Amino acid sequence: MAGDSTDARHARIAASFGAQGLMKTLGATLHWVGDGEVHIALPHSAHLSQQLGYLHAGAVSSIVDSACGYAALTKALPDREVVTAEFKINLMRPALGRRFLAIGRVQNAGRTLTVCTGEVRAYAGDGDQHKVVALMQATIVTVPA
Repeated sequence: MAGDSTDARHARIAASFGAQGLMKTLGATLHWVGDGEVHIALPHSAHLSQQLGYLHAGAVSSIVDSACGYAALTKALPDREVVTAEFKINLMRPALGRRFLAIGRVQNAGRTLTVCTGEVRAYAGDGDQHKVVALMQATIVTVPA
């Protein structure tokens, strides 16, 4: 947000994230907020798996869509909101891990349309080693609040 402090940006994103029922239902948390970049964490949960035990594509898509949307919101004026217009996701490998991290990044922020890219990382352990399980490209529309 042009001219806003890091604290104000984080507060805005955190308040919006807290109002999202789906993120609560999934057990996702807001992990990090920067200028044009947002990270959303999700622990593995059996109730989010598909029939083979992998994290369901719907959960993968949901967290990376939200990460991209919130990344776009960091670039929006205070009297604006954002909604997803479209996205394309590539599910690159089974989503197996103890925890997942969705990263949304703004590639270009216009007045009305913002193009973002996202990825979902799967972590098998507590370290930094991960595998990218999904990539997304999304178009986010800025709308009046």
